[in-house]
Amino acid sequence: MLTVHAAPLVLPVGAAGIAGGAVAVDGDRIVALGPYDAVLAAHPAARVRQWPGVLTPGLRQRDGVHLLTRLYHPDPREADELGEQPLTGADFERLGGRMDEPRRAGSVRRGLQRMLRHGTTHVAGGFAEPAVRTAVSRAGLTVVPPAGTGSGGPGLDPFAGGRDLAGTAHGPLAVGGRADLAVFDVPDEAALIAAGAVTCVATVLGGRLVHRRR
Repeated sequence: MLTVHAAPLVLPVGAAGIAGGAVAVDGDRIVALGPYDAVLAAHPAARVRQWPGVLTPGLRQRDGVHLLTRLYHPDPREADELGEQPLTGADFERLGGRMDEPRRAGSVRRGLQRMLRHGTTHVAGGFAEPAVRTAVSRAGLTVVPPAGTGSGGPGLDPFAGGRDLAGTAHGPLAVGGRADLAVFDVPDEAALIAAGAVTCVATVLGGRLVHRRR
């Protein structure tokens, strides 16, 4: 179904922001980008999703290998024992022999879900373990070549380490491009950089709404 995603501010990257903007998506492709009234006039039968804040390209996660293979993302049922936050370093190592394949696979899936909740649509590889490669592929994220990490060390927030939107987005929004989008409940780019990707309210991956906070 053709869908129009609208927000008070669309930040395409590489072009001026669009106040009261919208992106029309058909299948996994962007078919229109511009002011909401113009996009809707061109696609009057489209389903409309109105979002708060800013709509941007999906983000690129540089620390994917570390986040998926050197952290343990606890199952909610383990919260009393392990807490809710990812385990790393000595806490990760202490799991040791308790990390069988099903448990490891569950951690990877939950790690990918956490990435999606931070607006991530692209993840830096490569992944040596077949199970991790399979999980990433099934989640639908695009694997991109490795790049340098930020100054703050590995983290789920792609903006960590002082990265701006242009250096964090997977690429510009463009008609004909794949519909990988993220929406953040902030008023502008400066607020997004300051608050980080934890403000993500929606992630669209290849045209599919894969995360929605509200």
